[in-house]
Amino acid sequence: MKRLPTRPLLLSALTGLTLLAGCDMLGVESASATAARREAEGKAVGGACRHAGRAIEDCYGLNRKADKAAVFAGWREMNDYMRENKVETVAPQGVPSSSLAKTGDNAKAAKE
Repeated sequence: MKRLPTRPLLLSALTGLTLLAGCDMLGVESASATAARREAEGKAVGGACRHAGRAIEDCYGLNRKADKAAVFAGWREMNDYMRENKVETVAPQGVPSSSLAKTGDNAKAAKE
């Protein structure tokens, strides 16, 4: 029985593993990339809340999973921008804020 050469096989396996280890397409995100993404999302949420004229407390309540520090940073940045450029708030066109506060049994009672 003929033996396969192990050295080229081992070398190709190691090369393949090295290439896969550096590949970002595997779906594994580093901790710093995850933190940067969450901060960017929080800033975007805060900026959108401020542009819509929502109070920061309402913004926290509507976006419980967002990082509060990032939400506040985005809200503050948008507030400064709006003051400097004299930008008016835009009223939200979606669900009225009064119906967002209703949850559970209160929402069922409101529908009836």
